[in-house]
Amino acid sequence: MMAELKALPRLEPLGDRVYATLRDYLRAGRIPHGQPLQEVTLAAQLGVSRTPVREALTRLASEGLVVADGRSFTVPTLSEGDIEDIYALRFLLEPEALRSIAEGKPDRRVLAPLREALDGMVSAHEADDGKAFMDANYRYRDAWTALVPNRRLVRAIQLYADHVRYLRAFTLDEPSVRALVLKGLKRLTTALAAGDGEAAAGAMRAHLENARRILLDLIRRS
Repeated sequence: MMAELKALPRLEPLGDRVYATLRDYLRAGRIPHGQPLQEVTLAAQLGVSRTPVREALTRLASEGLVVADGRSFTVPTLSEGDIEDIYALRFLLEPEALRSIAEGKPDRRVLAPLREALDGMVSAHEADDGKAFMDANYRYRDAWTALVPNRRLVRAIQLYADHVRYLRAFTLDEPSVRALVLKGLKRLTTALAAGDGEAAAGAMRAHLENARRILLDLIRRS
């Protein structure tokens, strides 16, 4: 009798994998502004055909992470007005998402991934490692958004955070910025642990206001 076969793992469609790869590069600021993103070049670098690259670039353009520029795409340069618009939306979405999490009275087990990410930020800050701090900061965001039951809301939150994520890469090397981020996220974590929805929403509003101000300062200095 023939041995029972095991199901093969299902890989993500190639277009999704190309999209995820390019999005990660964009979020990390590894693709400079103004550099043309051409299908042929990207396809050769990624070892794929042009079709999944075209699909990925079109999807990224629909999200505003790249813009069409003739026959190629480029990373948009954000203006002060762009920052204000993006944060106006983030102020509407994120504080209320954190309020709903806090009001659900999350226990220590549920909050453990947030505390682990926060500990990682503390260690990275003490080591003056901006890259490790940024990675732990993103793990913290992933941990709290995982607690939001409305996945459409999560996608909207992630999209607008991604629009400014590459700029954050240029600010988290500064110890004063990291200290401010840590102070805000410690306050937020305390509010979540206490199940205090109003305090959690307030902590996120303050955190976003600090981020908005820092990014505007960065753009004005550029």
